[in-house]
Amino acid sequence: MINKTIIDCSDKNCIFLIRDIISTEILSILHTKRKIVILCIGTDRSTGDSLGPLIGEKLSFLTRNNIFLYGTLENPVHAKNLCLKLKEIYNNHNNPYIIAIDASLGSIDNVGKIIIENKPLSPGAAMKKNLPPVGDLSITGIVNVSASLEFMVLQNTRLFTVMRLADVISKGLYHSIIKTFGGKEIHTQIYKDDMQNFI
Repeated sequence: MINKTIIDCSDKNCIFLIRDIISTEILSILHTKRKIVILCIGTDRSTGDSLGPLIGEKLSFLTRNNIFLYGTLENPVHAKNLCLKLKEIYNNHNNPYIIAIDASLGSIDNVGKIIIENKPLSPGAAMKKNLPPVGDLSITGIVNVSASLEFMVLQNTRLFTVMRLADVISKGLYHSIIKTFGGKEIHTQIYKDDMQNFI
């Protein structure tokens, strides 16, 4: 069980580091029969806050028997509907293991880094929103520098930074699922095409 790991998305081995960390964590979940929920938090209305929906969009084809995903560009999970979505998740899945993903602000040295922790994340913290902690495992991408006007910082975040983080995190998650569960039962007609994006 990990406590906290920080990975630089410019590290050439970052995808495999994410893969190994997450696959190790979810391997133990296999024996408990708990469903795994990947919850991607954020909105496409703000560049800096779009990390979650972008990752959800990239992984939407990965849903299978014991893996469920919430939060895409079309159907984002954000501050206004998070509590409702959490209620839906717990109504549909008994004691799910939730991997929560969200963008965050941090120090200038941490921009472009990914933090993986065995604890819930606090969505909307940068915007001073009072939302419940979410997740058994949290994945946070640092998209910009923390400042006094967080809303403006998120609005003026470089899409390049967000996209690079989204690519790395989604690929790491993809490979962790394939490593842990295998790929034969993934339910999608476009599996072969999408898989090329993760090689």
